[in-house]
Amino acid sequence: MGLYAKHVLPRLLEAAMHEPRLGRHRAPVVGSAQGRVREIGFGTGANLPYYPNDVRRIEIVEPDVALSQRARRHIAMSGRDVISHALSAERLPFDSDSFDAVVSTFTLCSIAEVDQALTEIRRVLRPTGRFVFLEHGRSPDPRIATWQHRLTPLQKRIGGGCHLDRPIRTLISQAGFAIAPELIAERYVERVPRIFGWFTSGTATPMKG
Repeated sequence: MGLYAKHVLPRLLEAAMHEPRLGRHRAPVVGSAQGRVREIGFGTGANLPYYPNDVRRIEIVEPDVALSQRARRHIAMSGRDVISHALSAERLPFDSDSFDAVVSTFTLCSIAEVDQALTEIRRVLRPTGRFVFLEHGRSPDPRIATWQHRLTPLQKRIGGGCHLDRPIRTLISQAGFAIAPELIAERYVERVPRIFGWFTSGTATPMKG
């Protein structure tokens, strides 16, 4: 791991992910999680303040072997019980139909095998479970999407594998999830450059079988 990936990128990501303006977009997504909850791509814990008060225990998947000092600090401040699994989201060693909710915020952009990860998320959700998500991705504006395609190779190098051009809603649907139109929102976010600012958030339910 180079100096940039070890020391610079984590600080940049924490500053970006804990940006207060993102809180109002996180709140309705994370606040809808109930029951046995799994979060993928925990990072430094930017979602912790937005979980409902009755969600006291969260199981997280994070590829790093050890949580960062920043993550541990945010966990201690939250007062929640966080169980960490140093795993990749593409291969989850958990029983099928075992979680009530899986939470993903700004994570699907950086998973290498995103289709496989979504298949695993669907598998571990109970039939009545919910996948709740807030992600950035490909703009519907062809001009902006063209620039997203052009800049994604650079963004992957400097942004920890982040893709600017993934069609989030399509990926979730193709992985076997049902998304009710009233449970999804797609929009540009204010004061964010449009190549980064097309946000998709909502709730999806697994189609089993």
